[in-house]
Amino acid sequence: MQRTASAVWRGGLKDGKGTISSQSGVLRETQYSFGTRFENGVGTNPEELIAAAHAGCFTMALSAQLGSASLTPESLETTAEVKFEKTDDGFGITAIHLTTRAKVPGATPDKFETAAQNAKNGCPISKLFKGNTQITLDAKLV
Repeated sequence: MQRTASAVWRGGLKDGKGTISSQSGVLRETQYSFGTRFENGVGTNPEELIAAAHAGCFTMALSAQLGSASLTPESLETTAEVKFEKTDDGFGITAIHLTTRAKVPGATPDKFETAAQNAKNGCPISKLFKGNTQITLDAKLV
């Protein structure tokens, strides 16, 4: 399986602008710029897209882990916060914090915590950042 996305950029770093599109068409010439990445401009940025990917990946992985424990979630809601900052090597993603709230009938706190940790460690986006970015998790049953 392969997925594709593309970016087009016109101009210099600070005065230029670009668009991002995805194979599925969900993103179609979605605007991004210096202002959307480093300021509060309107549009998206790579870090926001990584946060969305990580939230989605983790949540699906958690559903799978719960299913392996014979539990079916009523709802799983996850937010991913990507920390993007300047380091000695230039700008980079230095941390990702996942916050999830779950309604899972029949789940005990221990079973849920095990499933959540397994999902955090096993989702492909987490694996992508393993070893070079701190990933933390706040997972609670509600």
